Amino acid sequence: MWPASAATPTIPPWAIPLSTLAAHCIRPRRFTTSPTATISPTCASSANSNQDAQEESTMSSYVIRKTPGDTEWFRLSRFGMFIHWGLYAMPARHEWIKTREMIPEEKYDKYFKYFDPDLYDAREWARQAKAAGMKYAVLTTKHHEGFCMWDSKYTDYKCTNTPAGRDLVREYVDAFRAEGLRVGFYYSLIDWHHPEFPIDMLHPRREDPDAYEQSKDRDMHKYAQYMRDQVTELLTEYGKIDVLWFDFSYSDNNGTGDRAWMKGKGKDDWEAEELIALARKLQPGIIIDNRTELEQDLWTPEQFQPTEWVRHKETGELVTWEACQTFSGSWGYYRDEQTWKSPEMLIRMLVNTVSLGGNLLMNVGPTSRGYFDNRAQNALKVYADWMKYNSRSIYGCTMAEPEFKAPADCRFTQSADGKRLYLHLFAYPFAFIELRGLAGKVDYAQFLHDGSEVLFSEGKMEHFGEALPDYNDMLVLNIPPVKPDCLVPVIELFLK
Repeated sequence: MWPASAATPTIPPWAIPLSTLAAHCIRPRRFTTSPTATISPTCASSANSNQDAQEESTMSSYVIRKTPGDTEWFRLSRFGMFIHWGLYAMPARHEWIKTREMIPEEKYDKYFKYFDPDLYDAREWARQAKAAGMKYAVLTTKHHEGFCMWDSKYTDYKCTNTPAGRDLVREYVDAFRAEGLRVGFYYSLIDWHHPEFPIDMLHPRREDPDAYEQSKDRDMHKYAQYMRDQVTELLTEYGKIDVLWFDFSYSDNNGTGDRAWMKGKGKDDWEAEELIALARKLQPGIIIDNRTELEQDLWTPEQFQPTEWVRHKETGELVTWEACQTFSGSWGYYRDEQTWKSPEMLIRMLVNTVSLGGNLLMNVGPTSRGYFDNRAQNALKVYADWMKYNSRSIYGCTMAEPEFKAPADCRFTQSADGKRLYLHLFAYPFAFIELRGLAGKVDYAQFLHDGSEVLFSEGKMEHFGEALPDYNDMLVLNIPPVKPDCLVPVIELFLK
């Protein structure tokens, strides 16, 4: 992963202070949709909240680009847990610390010597993920530092040679499967420990006076074979694996001047065609991301919230996509991190992503002792509390049909069978919400969290003796004056 900035956390475009949007409001405050917008069609998924729902039965007009992997279950799930864990949890100041601080191997080895996750309980991780409403998980089996979290026979730089003394990936796989969650592996294409990995502009040894001498005889082909050997282990020794998350390519990041020999790395360096073919052979149907520089199944915007459904750059087709985000400004455990996202932002990020047809992969960085700290647990509880009552607006849902346009400060999702719309209120209005294009189409409305009725009327509406525009297609929701005890209330609209 590219390092997230601890000092300047990414602020999604939609996370603008609501006060800046107040100009569109009149008194009493109400939300009004604009006339129906034209949106190019994409695809929806089944409304069944079970991760194993077999059919992607849909009445949606949306069509998603077909790829080799089985992405149907993925689009039903909508929400997953990313887990960044490795030796970098010990210095506890960033997962890129080895290169940020240009730490030499002999000094970084102290973390290998003392890595002892004595409080690691993968079953507890899985329970917390499931409680938060997550349907799948992706664990870093090896990050850029090169340390392996399983008992690989192709290296000594692995957890079984530390005080941990056991296969940490095995425990993760078994625990998450036991909770009914699907299992994914992150595998770093970069490896700053491997002796055959050439030094480049991201490498911890890039500033060494003898960097060229260290690197000149390194053989990238040998490293590519090492990756294939390790991927073979991961895809043959742990049963069915649902996601393979490679990270990452940087072929355009080349040195200049006296460092012009430092070349970035991409698909040719990884021997990506052979690597991908191997993964497909070993695990047919597995979902693979695009970060080898070879297009596969999954587009993965990182620390960025798109404002529309992600599209194929060349064809314009809608694609299967997943926003990967962190609770804070780093991926690995960062003891002194202060830029943790607010509860409201956490929920909005999930809703906004699903409203644009995507999945959210939210990251947790466990401590070196193997548990989620209180800040991470509190963030997970934010999701648990909200998803307990509102998950119906997430699982199997997608972007609403083009005829339905949400008001400002709101987001629509729609069930795949087309029978229900979910209106998420990012800001709570006073008295009314006006929905263009829905008159005559709604049979019943209720708050999702408690099933309490929301009354509505249709057509022209008057207030303070002044007639508002006479929109024959307008449906007006009558909103109670007191906001429900819910970070983002959801109104469920049953369509006729």
